[in-house]
Amino acid sequence: MLIKRKRGWEIKESEITPERYFLDRRSAIFGLAGAAAVAATGGIGRTALAQAKNAPQTSGLVAPELYPAKRNEAYQAGRDLTEEKVATSYNNFYEFGTNKYIADSAQKLTIKPWRIQIDGMVEKPIEIEAEELIRKMPVEERIYRFRCVEAWAMTVPWSGFQLSELVKFAKPAGDPKYLRMQTFVRSDEARGQRQDWYPWPYTEGLSMAEAMNELAFMVTGAYGKPLPKQMGAPIRLATPWKYGFKSVKSIVRFSFTNERPRTFWEGLAPDEYGFWANVNPAVAHPRWSQATEEIIGTGKRIPSVIYNGYGEQVAALYKDIEGGSGRKLFM
Repeated sequence: MLIKRKRGWEIKESEITPERYFLDRRSAIFGLAGAAAVAATGGIGRTALAQAKNAPQTSGLVAPELYPAKRNEAYQAGRDLTEEKVATSYNNFYEFGTNKYIADSAQKLTIKPWRIQIDGMVEKPIEIEAEELIRKMPVEERIYRFRCVEAWAMTVPWSGFQLSELVKFAKPAGDPKYLRMQTFVRSDEARGQRQDWYPWPYTEGLSMAEAMNELAFMVTGAYGKPLPKQMGAPIRLATPWKYGFKSVKSIVRFSFTNERPRTFWEGLAPDEYGFWANVNPAVAHPRWSQATEEIIGTGKRIPSVIYNGYGEQVAALYKDIEGGSGRKLFM
């Protein structure tokens, strides 16, 4: 008799997210009030759907023969997929502007060639073309939940490989504690980077324990295709138990270090956006609740779940960090 044991993140198939909206999240940091409104209403979905009808549907061109990748059935989010048409046309990517409708602007980004630097505490620094790196990796598809810090949620079929595979390829030396990741700086192609009050390049980081966790995923494709430029082509991060701003896009540099990285959003608002950024419904953002989330496109609000439902896989990572349950782990 075959007994299937459900993972901690799996819920009823009937609750899977219809593919409908990709919402603004960071304008609130500058007093635009978008995030608070999103947390309180279901109106964002309708706006995104209307915008999606006229948005370009463009894919990256890196290693196209790898897609669609075989789905790893162990990673099922338990929600309907967010519609591709919307997820690829309503995007946060501050390098191209502070509004969501940056899909056109993002097409200016040159992704071939795309050189990736791997340095810091490694046996030997590496510089490699993204396409070559991706072809060396075991690319597969996983369905992950995505939880925005603005209290909305979506579900995406990402293609890519475990971050741990890149770590093994890099050959760390001297037992580094952190992995720092940085995006490109090309203000000629990315108009948002002409705003010099932002701390470019966009920088994010993980502890090495987080980087080696099975859920930490390097994304190279979505919806069975190479990753579109507006979603972070040719390679980005996905950490589904964390708020979405941790998922740095269009990465050009991986650095192994003993110094905890100061991230992009820490540099802008350290009292609101910290290093760990793990989802916790009991720890509110300074300006709105995280207790519930809107399933984008349905108008339905549901209770949020600690670690976005992935606690079985990641909770042990934080047992001895900053008190184990301190506020800093969840902001």
